[in-house]
Amino acid sequence: MIQEREVSERPPEPEATRRAAGVTESARANRGWWDRNADEYQVEHGTFLGDDRFVWCPEGLDEVEAELLGPAEELKGKDVLEIGAGAAQCSRWLAAQGARPVALDLSHRQLQHALRIGGSFPLVCADAAVLPFADGSFDLACSAYGALPFVADPRLVLREVRRVLRPGGRFVFSVTHPIRWAFPDEPGPEGLSVSASYFDRTPYVEQDEEGRAVYVEHHRTLGDRVRDVVTSGFRLVDLVEPEWPDWNTSEWGGWSPLRGHLIPGTAIFVCVRD
Repeated sequence: MIQEREVSERPPEPEATRRAAGVTESARANRGWWDRNADEYQVEHGTFLGDDRFVWCPEGLDEVEAELLGPAEELKGKDVLEIGAGAAQCSRWLAAQGARPVALDLSHRQLQHALRIGGSFPLVCADAAVLPFADGSFDLACSAYGALPFVADPRLVLREVRRVLRPGGRFVFSVTHPIRWAFPDEPGPEGLSVSASYFDRTPYVEQDEEGRAVYVEHHRTLGDRVRDVVTSGFRLVDLVEPEWPDWNTSEWGGWSPLRGHLIPGTAIFVCVRD
């Protein structure tokens, strides 16, 4: 009877739906989701990410090879803001190159994992749409799947990043490739058939029994992303679509070798503040 009661008291699985979700609801839902799931996320993906690697995406593109922020030897002495840092693996790599990173995340629990792993750089718990830094505080900014996929208005984040960058500063961010929204989020063959309109920008929402969002992800088309970058005052200098490498045999959610060899999974935007 005790076991039955414990099972019955477990909260029901959230309902997955597509519906509108604004700035405040999205931020509140995703802060709670990452706080609740940070432990599982680090257990599941920590080995792939490493403690002090800079991996841009599930494809495994490494900043050591990509140099999207610039040559490693030129990072020394640079002030760098990492947005959506999680356990701050990227910041730890940047610090090893002689940069001065600041790791920012909406989730307090994710930053506790950053503390657990260690590092001498600042950790900041804050919303990327309201950055707690003075104008022109950083030379570079980066975000590996952090913040941008989860905010209702990415222009709020982009404008804040531009504000805290110095003239000539570079912002590089990776997000789910927009084309992936037309396909089911499945790593196997069922994830290779179009099931939705690429042009349907309705957010993906997981909600509880009372209809409160507990997770929100927002879709932007490739054109939307480019316009967001440009209208926020950046110059887009590169758009990288990493190909799936033969060495990577792992699956990460809907990312897999099967899909990765056929359709892009990640889009990386390289932007400059003139």
